[in-house]
Amino acid sequence: MTREEKAVVIEELKGKFSEATGFYITDAGGMTVEGINQFRRLCFEKGIEYRVAKNSLIKKALEQQDADYTSLFESDILKGFSGIMFAGESVSEPAKLLKKFQKEGNEKPALKGASVDAAIYGADQLEALSKIKSKEEMIAELVGLLQSPGRNLVSALQSGGSKLASVLKTLSDKEEAA
Repeated sequence: MTREEKAVVIEELKGKFSEATGFYITDAGGMTVEGINQFRRLCFEKGIEYRVAKNSLIKKALEQQDADYTSLFESDILKGFSGIMFAGESVSEPAKLLKKFQKEGNEKPALKGASVDAAIYGADQLEALSKIKSKEEMIAELVGLLQSPGRNLVSALQSGGSKLASVLKTLSDKEEAA
């Protein structure tokens, strides 16, 4: 690979890292071309870009980012044959895909590390990464929480006096028993 080609790859990676909501670095060592292509297809279906790149080029692209990735450089994450999964809308989707792929009996690609909002996660945190909610899921949950008190008030008012009467009767029965 010539210097010019390396510079182009670094610029492409730099753009991908800055656009992505998060990225996952995987160990793709020992995978066949067929296995990598199958995994790429699954990634494409989920809106995830999967790319294999040299660790030195990944490091140079990350060094040009605003975030501090020194802990990533000091670890073993950028060693061996690496693939990068760039998360789209949902930062948990790559983790879910890796878990699914491994449940189907595939050992590789295996998570080496991930970055979500410039925080670095290790391979042992795949489960936690798969449970991160997307922006849409969090908004829906928040709207549901905001609507529930109003819904409860409306249902209490609609039930009319029957609920209130039964509560008052229960209270008076307790007072008589005491």
